[in-house]
Amino acid sequence: MKLGDFARKHKTLFWSTNAYDQLDERAVVEAVLNYGDWETVKELFSIIGIKRTAEVFREWTRPELSRTNYYPKITHYFRLYFDRYAH
Repeated sequence: MKLGDFARKHKTLFWSTNAYDQLDERAVVEAVLNYGDWETVKELFSIIGIKRTAEVFREWTRPELSRTNYYPKITHYFRLYFDRYAH
């Protein structure tokens, strides 16, 4: 499954657009981690992998970035999760 198909399947997570095939990986990861349920997160892992998801997440939650779109609790949880499971 491609990310566009995944976004189309979970269109409630991407309410601000209908251009699902044009969503970049960063936008998909951000929406799923912030708003998706655990089954949706696991489905994302099956498409791009847990390591790639962790890379995208870490790239956009670096401490030197002054602003991020991730909720603080989501950032904390997935930092711990990826540190443990995404080697």
